[in-house]
Amino acid sequence: MSVESRRNYRFLDIIMAFFVMTLILSNVASSAKIVDLGFSIFGLPLAFDGGTLLFPLSYVFGDILTEVYGFRASRRVIWTGFCALAISSLVFLLLRILPADPVWEGYAGSAAYDAILGGMSTGGIAIASLAGYFAGEFLNSALLSKIKVAMNGRLLFVRTIGSTLAGELVDSVIFVSIASLAGVFGWELFVTLVVTNYILKCLIEALMTPVTYLAVWKLKKAEQTDVYDRGIVYNPFAA
Repeated sequence: MSVESRRNYRFLDIIMAFFVMTLILSNVASSAKIVDLGFSIFGLPLAFDGGTLLFPLSYVFGDILTEVYGFRASRRVIWTGFCALAISSLVFLLLRILPADPVWEGYAGSAAYDAILGGMSTGGIAIASLAGYFAGEFLNSALLSKIKVAMNGRLLFVRTIGSTLAGELVDSVIFVSIASLAGVFGWELFVTLVVTNYILKCLIEALMTPVTYLAVWKLKKAEQTDVYDRGIVYNPFAA
């Protein structure tokens, strides 16, 4: 075990908590609503699932984690988020199976629950998100880590934006594909959701660059660390 992996960092657990919270909330929002801004770009309607506004923040947290604490710490946080999302899906599934109160059925009802939280409770959104999240987050973290070493820590925006462009593309395609296969989204929305999700996620990430810079600078100073992942194995399943 490396010296860095044994250190007791002051803020790592706090960032992990916000990362997991953002991940779960974005998935609930994705299941709950499709947003249509009412206009098109080059003939493509600007419609996106509700989680699109929140999910890019998980990539911001992921960038900060990898930049400050290194790939090993980021891998631990990514797996924590993965497990938390899986448990959340099981909870929504259990609620769907349990018998409903008659009074609640009168003013809300199981049909409304299925319509709003069906993606989470039946596994459609959760499976899609878990698959996209797993591939996208690990790709994002590994690329950022490698670019940091290759550029000797210079030009942070190059690796945060560059790794996000790759990670978000993989994430968006996998997420919308599996969600459409599961019947959460109609196939007629496939191109719109993939393109819109990708553009908006990358745009939000780019707009958050000043915040990322500030957070990275303050955390490196507070934690007295700046990890360079030289000679590590980029295996998501490594101990």
